This record gives sequence, C-alpha cells and structure tokens, in this order.
Amino acid sequence: MTSTVPASLTRMAEGSALQAVFLDMDGTLVDTEGFWWDAEVEVFGELGHTLDESWRDVVVGGPMTRSAGYLIEATGADITLAELTVLLNERFEQRIGRGVPLMPGAERLLAELAAHNVPTALVSASHRRIIDRVLHSLGRDRFTLTVAGDEVSRTKPHPDPYLLAARGVGAEPGRCAVIEDTATGVAAAEAAGCRVVAVPSVAPIAPADGRLVVRSLEEIDLRFLRTLITRMN
Repeated sequence: MTSTVPASLTRMAEGSALQAVFLDMDGTLVDTEGFWWDAEVEVFGELGHTLDESWRDVVVGGPMTRSAGYLIEATGADITLAELTVLLNERFEQRIGRGVPLMPGAERLLAELAAHNVPTALVSASHRRIIDRVLHSLGRDRFTLTVAGDEVSRTKPHPDPYLLAARGVGAEPGRCAVIEDTATGVAAAEAAGCRVVAVPSVAPIAPADGRLVVRSLEEIDLRFLRTLITRMN
C-alpha cells in the first residue's frame, strides 16, 4: 500500500457526510478488462488451448489466483498457477506499455475529487507491479493511497482491501463511496460496509440496497457521491 497525500487530507470532506471515495482500476477507471482477456486467450493459445468466451464473465474482476486457477482447471493446461501468473502479468504489461485508455468520465471525476481534497484510494485486485504501471496514466498524485491485490491476505471478493483503504484514510466504511465495475468488486465493497456505485463493464450488475447502478462514470460527480451516502444512512 502506498500513500501520496498528507494525512491532513484524511478528514471528512467539507460539508458532507462523505469521508472518502474508493475506486477500482481495471474496467472502472481504465479500459483494460479486455486487455486481460486478450492476454489470457493469447497465453492459453500458446499452450494449445482455446478459451470459451463464456468463461470471460467468470474470470473478470477477480484476483489473479482465482482467475488463473479457474482457467487451468477448465482447460486442463499443463502449467502451474505460479507459472501462469507470471506469463499473464508479463503479457498484460506488454499491452499497457502501449498506452492505457481511460474510461469516459474518469479524468473529470478524479480531477474533481482532487480539487475538493476528498481522500481517494485506488483499490484493485491487480498486483502492485501492474498498478504502478497504470498510475503513470492515471496520475499517482490523484490518490491518497493505493491498495494492490498482492498486498492483502485476501483480496476481492473479500472485504479486506476496502477495510484496509478505510483504515488508511481514517474513514468509516459506511461513509465511504466505492465505484466498481464487476460483481466481485461490488461484493468486496459491500462486505466491508461501504456504499457502492456499480458501473458494469463486462457483465450486468443489478441494483440493490446500498447500491446504485449507472451506465458510465460520466453520470457520477462529487454531488452524486455525497448524495449516495446521505440517502442511504
């Protein structure tokens, strides 16, 4: 976990019950979910296996160990989990090295949160080496802290990453707004007690108590996030 903003900014956002905003990375802030699937298809193709398109919804948004383990079991590929993890990370890094496209509305939303000194964390199931590469595009200074999937004992769908983020910024989970694009990430945030805005990327996500679903980050601004907290408390 890394911190890039002084601790003084961890106080409650002025004039609001909202204390912090946590955002997923792949598929939420950056349009990279397809990159991961392409990397998986390519690596397994070299191993002599074809991935079924229906498996994409199963592996999206989850930790590397779960996704890779599922694909090994589904294909019967002769490769260890550790070997596959290295190959997938390397192949993904090659892709993001050519540039990482931001999701519509991402730049504006991050700029608004920074302008209002709202404590903001990037919370991802991706490994630290991947997050650090993507931060070149997102801007490391936009985040109070970042949490990587290989820095917690249990990553998404467990609540640990979001609980760690809340402790890191000194916020109550129930007064933190989380923006996620997958059911796995939503489950993690809700298990931590956070309020959730889902912006589905690959598979649909249904609305539920304590959760709103929108089509794009372009529908989200600071006022929206403050309302998310006040209307559900």
